[in-house]
Amino acid sequence: MKEFMIAPSILSADFCRLGDDVTKVLQAGADVVHIDVMDGHFVPNITIGPLVVKALRPLTDKPLDVHLMIENPDRYIDAFAAAGADWITVHAETGYHLHRTLARIRDLGKKAGIVFNPATPIEILDWLLDDIDLVMVMSVNPGFGGQSFIPSALEKIRLIKEKIGARNLQVGIEVDGGIGPGNIGEVAAAGANIFVAGSAIFGQPDYGEVIRTMKAQLF
Repeated sequence: MKEFMIAPSILSADFCRLGDDVTKVLQAGADVVHIDVMDGHFVPNITIGPLVVKALRPLTDKPLDVHLMIENPDRYIDAFAAAGADWITVHAETGYHLHRTLARIRDLGKKAGIVFNPATPIEILDWLLDDIDLVMVMSVNPGFGGQSFIPSALEKIRLIKEKIGARNLQVGIEVDGGIGPGNIGEVAAAGANIFVAGSAIFGQPDYGEVIRTMKAQLF
């Protein structure tokens, strides 16, 4: 997961024409489709379930990145895997038995990731880095799209990169929240390589133009 990837979040897409919007953003150069799953308990919003993932699966062979912002994610991992998720990320804050949860994701043949909210320490990575494929840093408080980037996320990204580098691992660093053309270069310089962007892409008339602008700052 060393390469740079742009992962538009469908949370900001037009749900009246979701399939068309996802196809359009993929044709515009998206590398990953980011799918925010919210339960109204862990975060103050409710979004989608496995049926939407299943409906999107035939549209692309690009990774479907399912971000579980839910309590008790263990109950739903198998369902999202069966629906066609490629990556499944779970929040450190929800994991009573996080090692077992991550092992189950990998047993299902999927890439497993840990997500950290802005105020959550990352020391748990010392015990789990060998068992994951990616780390996601929330650069906003999860639950809603369109929020502003929290600058302290940059230091968290740097620290995570150091931990990964110290073990010479191939673990991706994903960042979710407030990412756009104005700050993606700075976030990449801190060590991230996967960039979730919702309103910054879906809120623009030309998806291709904004994705090209973002990618131009990564190389």
